[in-house]
Amino acid sequence: MPTLRLASFNVQTGIHTRRFEDYLLKSWQHLWPCEHRFANLARIADFLRPFDIVGLQEVDGGGARSQYVVQAEYLARQAEFPFWYNQVNRRFGRLALHSNGLLSRIPPGSVYTTSLPGLPGRGALLARFGEGESALHVAVVHLALGARTRSRQLDFIAERLQGLRHVVVMGDLNCDPRSRSLRRFLGRTGLRSPESAPTFPSWRPQRQIDHILVSPTLEVNWMQAFDFVCSDHLPVGAEIFIPETVSALAA
Repeated sequence: MPTLRLASFNVQTGIHTRRFEDYLLKSWQHLWPCEHRFANLARIADFLRPFDIVGLQEVDGGGARSQYVVQAEYLARQAEFPFWYNQVNRRFGRLALHSNGLLSRIPPGSVYTTSLPGLPGRGALLARFGEGESALHVAVVHLALGARTRSRQLDFIAERLQGLRHVVVMGDLNCDPRSRSLRRFLGRTGLRSPESAPTFPSWRPQRQIDHILVSPTLEVNWMQAFDFVCSDHLPVGAEIFIPETVSALAA
């Protein structure tokens, strides 16, 4: 049966955070250009090259801090993904455009974006691969820090996924599998997290806040967090067996 390799990565706009002190020492890089940013993004692109569908969080959508380069497009070109999408969720004038991104080697049948409940700045990017009941639906999300808002956001996403058979939700959920809101979300949607591996902070992982959640209809060959420190989060990846209609597109 054909497989797809999936990855989710909060890239922190290309800031190479390797220790707690970097939050202070490199804080200016969240708003201003840095000569090392693109070298780090090039390393990230090399890491992403073996995957088929990638969800990105905290990519810049073409602000001054990234020299007006849309980072999702840059990563797609560097890693040779033919399809890419960017969702701007928060703007800081022309300095920074906080975004989610999607990279794919398979042409999606549709892609749409939506803002999430709560203060402006959080969103979900949803793509459909294939047609009909066998279609694969992929949601890339970056949830709020606050538990109450995060719970509302997960309820919102659960409603959007209702009735869909093959679903993948991936992203920075800012909560671990034991949290009440995530357990409720998994109960409502039937999604599961096959592996448990901490992803944050990248240099000494203690919390599993980055996830790839899958429907019970999708068999997972493997899933893991990777020891690849290019951000304050570790990337997560998985290989899944895919429906026939999607495998036809991937051929």
